[in-house]
Amino acid sequence: MSLDGLIIREARDGDYSSLVALEQKVIDSERPYNASLKREGAYYYDIEKLISDHDSRLVVGEISGFIVATGYVQVRRSKPALDHDSHGYLGFMYVKEEYRGLGLNKVILQDLVSWGQRRGLTDFYLDVYAENNSAVRAYEKFGFRGSLLEMKLNLES
Repeated sequence: MSLDGLIIREARDGDYSSLVALEQKVIDSERPYNASLKREGAYYYDIEKLISDHDSRLVVGEISGFIVATGYVQVRRSKPALDHDSHGYLGFMYVKEEYRGLGLNKVILQDLVSWGQRRGLTDFYLDVYAENNSAVRAYEKFGFRGSLLEMKLNLES
């Protein structure tokens, strides 16, 4: 596989069904890291809002008319204790399996971070499962560093 003909563009209403299907791929890929994910009816994102919201940028990577990657950045209010009032939150970072390892995630991240910088953002956050080593490495290669570890206790197990 190659990235020949790659187009990075904003998602549009007509992409909705493809994006919902890719969201399920994200959830399926994260099931090994979180046994609490619902088997049916699980969703993470308000895709319609991400498409239409002025404070969000949802992009797709498209090759030959097919969406092969996604990602969004959303302007969010920061915690009062931080020295920045707002930050960019990144999510829905997904690359179809056959296109992984080609640098597509980096291209998507560059687009999203550049958009955030044009909006005056200097701080960006994302969530990744600590055991998802390939994702952690990809984000570290881009410059992200671990900052906060969420811990969980489930008393039903």
